[in-house]
Amino acid sequence: MNKRVLSTKDRLIRSAANLFRVRGYHGVGLNDLLAHANAPKGSLYHHFPDGKPDLAKAAAVWASDEMLRLIAVSFEEAKTFEDGMTTLCHKLAKLFDLAGRWDGCPISSTLFEGPDNEDFRACAEQLFNGWIAEGAEAAERLGDAPDEARRKSERMFIMVQGGWTLARARRSSDVLRELPRLLT
Repeated sequence: MNKRVLSTKDRLIRSAANLFRVRGYHGVGLNDLLAHANAPKGSLYHHFPDGKPDLAKAAAVWASDEMLRLIAVSFEEAKTFEDGMTTLCHKLAKLFDLAGRWDGCPISSTLFEGPDNEDFRACAEQLFNGWIAEGAEAAERLGDAPDEARRKSERMFIMVQGGWTLARARRSSDVLRELPRLLT
């Protein structure tokens, strides 16, 4: 099988997303990042001039893009918003089981445990608003008026984020599988 070779920058971003998700922003040192990415020392500042904070934002954007794809795919063939939500929750439960039952949301683990600064909060807000917009677009496509679509999508976001946290506490992906029934 021909496996795609990632650039040093992409390896740094994916390594950061994975390490921050598991250990949080403060639990990961620069040497950890470089070793995990198998990257030379000078590469971090070459690709991310402001160092770890720049890399953290890039890792959060990468993780968010993955979630946006997951949301889109979950609602792609859905007949109702609830069908799409069910598919999304089952996919997230599978990811939860594969990733490890202690892993956090890669965006929250990175940007809320990072430096207390407005730049990180603004980045998180923008990324999470993107998830909500993706869900609202699906709800509108499935027949909801724009205001109702936005409300449904915000509920979905809150349920998924809270569900992931509760699933971590209980160490059970069943929490995520049960979320769709809370929509009705």
